[in-house]
Amino acid sequence: MTFYAPFCIPFIVGATAMFVLLLWKWGSWFAHLAPADRMRFVRGVPTRRTLGAVGEVVCESLLHRRIFRVNPLLGYMHMSLAFGWFLLIAAGWIETMAYLGLRYVPLQGHVFFRYFATNLDHKPFFDFLMDLLLLFVLSGVALAWFKRLRSRALGLRRTTRHVPGDRIALTALWCVFPARLAAESLTCALYGGGGFLTGGIGGWLSEHAATEWLIRAEGAAWWGYSTVLGVFFLALPFSRYMHIFTEIPLIFLRRYGIRPGEKESPSDRFQVDACSRCGICIDPCQLQGVLGIDDVQSVYFLRDRRYGMLRRETADNCLMCGRCAERCPVGIDLNTLRLSSRDTMHNVPDEKRYDYLVGLDRSSGTGRVGYFAGCMTLLTPRTLGAMERIFHAAGEEVWWADREGGVCCGRPLMLAGETDSARKMMRYNTELFRKHNISTLVTSCPICLRVFREDYALEGIEVLHHSQYILRLLEAGRIRVAAGDGRFAYHDPCELGRGSGIYDEPRAVIEALGTLAEAAHAREDALCCGASVANTAISDGDQVRIARSVGAELDATGADTIVTACPLCKKALVRGTATPVRDLSEVVAEGLR
Repeated sequence: MTFYAPFCIPFIVGATAMFVLLLWKWGSWFAHLAPADRMRFVRGVPTRRTLGAVGEVVCESLLHRRIFRVNPLLGYMHMSLAFGWFLLIAAGWIETMAYLGLRYVPLQGHVFFRYFATNLDHKPFFDFLMDLLLLFVLSGVALAWFKRLRSRALGLRRTTRHVPGDRIALTALWCVFPARLAAESLTCALYGGGGFLTGGIGGWLSEHAATEWLIRAEGAAWWGYSTVLGVFFLALPFSRYMHIFTEIPLIFLRRYGIRPGEKESPSDRFQVDACSRCGICIDPCQLQGVLGIDDVQSVYFLRDRRYGMLRRETADNCLMCGRCAERCPVGIDLNTLRLSSRDTMHNVPDEKRYDYLVGLDRSSGTGRVGYFAGCMTLLTPRTLGAMERIFHAAGEEVWWADREGGVCCGRPLMLAGETDSARKMMRYNTELFRKHNISTLVTSCPICLRVFREDYALEGIEVLHHSQYILRLLEAGRIRVAAGDGRFAYHDPCELGRGSGIYDEPRAVIEALGTLAEAAHAREDALCCGASVANTAISDGDQVRIARSVGAELDATGADTIVTACPLCKKALVRGTATPVRDLSEVVAEGLR
């Protein structure tokens, strides 16, 4: 039995080109990994993390578990295409071995086996199984067609705008399985066999079409099937579908601890090319939903960075609230990649900009508990005053790091892309904390909290947000509050919630004071206040528009008071609602007994 026909040429050319390009891309990316990352990879392979990576590949790359959480119908669509095609390939190879034993069969022999196997006795089990799997995949194709017309039915208000390469690959992919159905059905019409799907269609065609027409149609159908496969494979490395072969190594690299940093690095390519441009990140973006800005979302940022056409406006116009990252089915480090792009575009030599830091220590107090207010808390003096009352009520001796002025934590500069300048501030503050021998560092600013935990070297110093510290005082009985009948709506700050994973502590403190009313979007899905220091592009008026949309949702809870745990959020929400807005520390200080 020969496994070659002229119609195989488009498939062979496309598949060969694809595998060569994939090996070249993977090889160059791995070769350019930092030596430390290559060592992490080598050391990670023989560990249990590899098994965890394999499990994640099955759950996410094939079954698309995260997309199911967004919308079950959307999850089914992606799963039927990915897992269904995988099963078709696997079952097809098993079918070939069942017919021919362990003899060598070239790749096109497996792919076009139904064409080459017309002189073999059919095995009904495989006829049924292959038709069932084909129908499974075709149902996903039908849903994909439907999604382009009615995306809302699959849980997406908006879909991604594609570049030409994506359109070519997408059109070819949509045609692959209908073309396969047509080719195999026409072969069944001429030679018999097939399952309930291809055999059924083939039987109907054999009764209603002339043999001469069937012969010509069969040849054209197999040419069509091979051609769309070849076009898809040729376009894949240059299109969104590169994610099929990039998400898998990304999962392994991530399990081995290889992640993006504040500077662009070769490992970033695995992150950038793993984006499938599914568009799931678009709907959560408040820039789109409130302001109508529709060309800066993470899907477009990653696309533009991949193709070397990233504009400064796209990199800068993001709240970095993390709502899109929370939804990303691939788990791409979206904010980190945007930060590294900003660093490349914005970072400037320091020269002597920060010479004034020498001898700037204006701290006061001698306690082992240090309090770092941060820039925004110093601009909301009621929060600072409330914390002073709480410390006094608890009998806490406090070292005040910056009450009389000090140095910024550095995160705003990092968010703006000036990481080298930020590092100077971080070194100054680290030396200051060490010099005063504190064991606990409390801050009221989630922005400061996150940078202290993630980017400072503060081993031996416990870093707490004031919500955590206040709850600890309440539980230890060091302060007491009077419970009332007030109704409080809590707003989760982005950097405190999605950024630092702190959701329960502020709620526990509020529940000690009165009734907690949850907004429609809360916890991981909470809305950004709009005043993020990470966005340097939108106007003050646009910030107010976002704040009003958030304020309207919080007002809908019927709460007497809106509570947040971030000074920046407080300043924003005050402009977005007529309901009183308080920092968590304020309502605690007011309720002290």
